[in-house]
Amino acid sequence: MAETEQILHSVDGPVGRIRLNNPKALNSLTEAMCKKIHELLTDWADDEAIHAVIVTGEGDRAFCAGGDVRQVCNAGYEDPVAARHFFQVEYAMDLAIAQFPKPYICMIDGIVMGGGLGISVNGRYRVLGTNIMAAMPETGIGLLPDVGATRFLNACPGRIGMYLGLTGARMDTADALFVGFGTHHVPSGKFDELLNAFTNATYDGEGFSTVDDVLSKFAVSPGESKLAARQAAIDGLFASDDVEAIMTELENDGSDLAAEAILSLQGMSPTSLKITAKQLADHPNFSVRDSLILEYRMVANVLQRHDFYEGIRAALIDKDRQPKWNPATLPEVSADEVSAHFETLGAQELALV
Repeated sequence: MAETEQILHSVDGPVGRIRLNNPKALNSLTEAMCKKIHELLTDWADDEAIHAVIVTGEGDRAFCAGGDVRQVCNAGYEDPVAARHFFQVEYAMDLAIAQFPKPYICMIDGIVMGGGLGISVNGRYRVLGTNIMAAMPETGIGLLPDVGATRFLNACPGRIGMYLGLTGARMDTADALFVGFGTHHVPSGKFDELLNAFTNATYDGEGFSTVDDVLSKFAVSPGESKLAARQAAIDGLFASDDVEAIMTELENDGSDLAAEAILSLQGMSPTSLKITAKQLADHPNFSVRDSLILEYRMVANVLQRHDFYEGIRAALIDKDRQPKWNPATLPEVSADEVSAHFETLGAQELALV
C-alpha cells in the first residue's frame, strides 16, 4: 500500500485500487489528490497487468463531498486568475476518467456531491450503496454545476437535470440510479464481497464483460424512486429555460414540490441560477470535453465576481448560512451579466489533452 497525501493506492491482483483518504473533510478533493488520481490512471492505462480500477472513499460518511472549494476561495482572494489552477487540474482528471480505456468502477456510499460526481459519473461504472445522498449544490455557494455536469445533468430524464442543477435537490440511492448518476445498486453490506469478486475475477479481452458479469451477480433493485414519481410535475414546473418564469410557475402551483423548490431557489445566488439555466439550456448535447471547457470558462468568470466568495464565507467560514448575494434578486441580474460568464478566455482557455 502506497500513500500520497490523501490518496491511498495499491495493486490487488488484476485490479488497481484508489482510496480517497480525507475522511475528516468528507473526502473532499484537493489539487494534490486530483493530480495523483490522474497520474495513477495514466500509468495504469498502459499497464498490461491492470485490468480494472476501483475507486472507494475512506470513512463511513462520504464517498466524496466535492472539491476543496475553501482552498480555491482562499487562493482567489489573493489572485482570481491563479485560483483557476485547481479547476485545470480537476477537469484534466475528470477527462482522464472519461477516456480511461479499461473498466473504471466507483463504489459509492454516503455523501457524493459536486466533484465527487465528477470522479464517478464521468466513469463507466457507478455502483451505489444503500446510504446515498447525492446532489449538485453549487448554486448555493455562488458557483455552477461543473465537473462535466453540462453533459450529465442534460442526460437526466425530462427536465430533472434543470431541476437538480438549479435547486441542488438531494437524492437517495433509488433517485440517483433513476437519473443515471449510478449504473448499479449493491447493498453496502455486500461491498467487501463485491471487491473480492473483482479482485479474484479472470479478465478477458478489455475486461468489460467480466465486470458486467460480476455486477450481474450482486446488483439488486433499490426500490421505487421518489424523483421518478415526481418527474411529470417537475417537467411541467421546470419547462422554461428562464429562471424567473420557473419561479412564477412554482408560485402559481401550490404543491408541496413547488413550495420545496421555491424555498431552495430563494437561498441560491441569483446570478448562479441564471448562468446555470443558460449553461444547461444552450448546450444540451455537449461531450465531457466540451462541457469541461465551457465550465472552466464560466468558473474563470465567476472567480472574478462577488458571489462565490460570499457563498463560501456563509457556508464554510462564518457558517451563518446568510449569504448576501450581489445582485440580490433575479430581476437585477441582467442578460449582459449572464452572457459575460460565457465569454471566451482567448489564450487562457482550458487546454485538455
